[in-house]
Order: sequence, then structure tokens, then C-alpha cells
Amino acid sequence: MQIEKIKGHQTDQLFKSILQLKDMDECYRFFDDLCTISEIQSLAQRFEVAHLLRMKKTYETIKKETGASTATISRVRRAFDYGNGTYDEMLGRLYPEELPIPNSKE
Repeated sequence: MQIEKIKGHQTDQLFKSILQLKDMDECYRFFDDLCTISEIQSLAQRFEVAHLLRMKKTYETIKKETGASTATISRVRRAFDYGNGTYDEMLGRLYPEELPIPNSKE
């Protein structure tokens, strides 16, 4: 896990700030100040790749629908297989009617 590599005061401060966001508008404004458009788009793309993987879409379909490279799709897939299970956890909260992918972390 990479968590230990990023833990520290600065990261704690950032994450605590994110947890304080009150609504979607505030979230947009915060991330607009914090990140470049490209950084936000990249994060959003990864999350959509995760969603499509969870729906058992093929790499080719995901590439066409998101514009993500196969390297990005593979990285997100590795996170599903060997990560902390939070892609599946968050997607389960957003889309409770969808079934998780096999072998996902609970």
C-alpha cells in the first residue's frame, strides 16, 4: 500500500479540508482553486474508469467511452485487485443497485 508514503501533516490538512466541504458547489470551487483543470479531469477519468470496470466493461469499451489509455485502465484495475477497496466502496455508495466486480475488497 502506498498510504504510508503520503501520510503526514500536509496530506492530513488537505484531507481534513476535503472532509469539511459542504456541498457540490463548494467542492467545485475548492478543487478549482486547488487543482489544474487537467488534474481534476484526470481524477474524474480514473473514477469513471473504475465505474466502468465495476460494470465489467472491456478495456476497449472503457478506452472509447473515457479516452483513458490502457495504462490508466490497467492502473485502476490493479487498484481494484490489490488496493484498499475504496473504488468499489465509493461506487457502491453512489450506485447501490450495481453489483461489485468479483474479487473486490469488501
